Amino acid sequence: MHVGLITGLGPAATVVYYQRLNQIAADRGCRLELTMVEANIREVLANNLAGRAQEQAEIFAALLHRLRAAGADFASITAIGPLFCWEETRALSPLPLLSAVTPLDLYCAGKGYSQVGLLGTARAMRTKLFDQMARTGVLLPENLEPVGKAYQDMAVGGRCDEATRKLLFDAGREMMEQGAEAVALAGTDLLLAFDGRDPGFPVIDALEVHVAMLADLATGRISLADIRQETGARIS
Repeated sequence: MHVGLITGLGPAATVVYYQRLNQIAADRGCRLELTMVEANIREVLANNLAGRAQEQAEIFAALLHRLRAAGADFASITAIGPLFCWEETRALSPLPLLSAVTPLDLYCAGKGYSQVGLLGTARAMRTKLFDQMARTGVLLPENLEPVGKAYQDMAVGGRCDEATRKLLFDAGREMMEQGAEAVALAGTDLLLAFDGRDPGFPVIDALEVHVAMLADLATGRISLADIRQETGARIS
């Protein structure tokens, strides 16, 4: 199956998506059919902050038409924050769309988690991943706004300093103390802070589980119909 990705949100995660999809396909002896188009992270953030969901959806729709013209069978956005315009984008999309939250929700449910902590943008956390975590309860950081801004700045800048890493790790530990069974890295560029480090609590990387589902679709291990049956409206 030909995978279409809207990338660039942010650049560090884009590289990881490409590398890991290629590696999984190679390990399975499959040829990867992949087309990526670049969105502008600053434009997306500005539209999110200003509440311009329809305007951003129209920008995504133009990119989705390019993916369809390139032969993509379905598409996904390599970030969770841009789901602020999910419904508007779905309405305009010429391709089936897979939400980046869908794999995370299914993964948490499959692990039997009743409650996970969330780290990501402020709006994504506040809306509990845009009300798409249907199977698992969530906990939020007490200092949600500073955590969300720190993550956003890190994603745009493409680097993580020690102060930001400490803020994120402390927020994760606090949610674990409140009863979370694990902390979901619900922002694809959180790898900048967490990759290769032990924060002292179990983490679920939304990027990893998203890539795993994309790879299964790309290599024929699952179909869009399988996901529709499992999740209902979150792929359309």
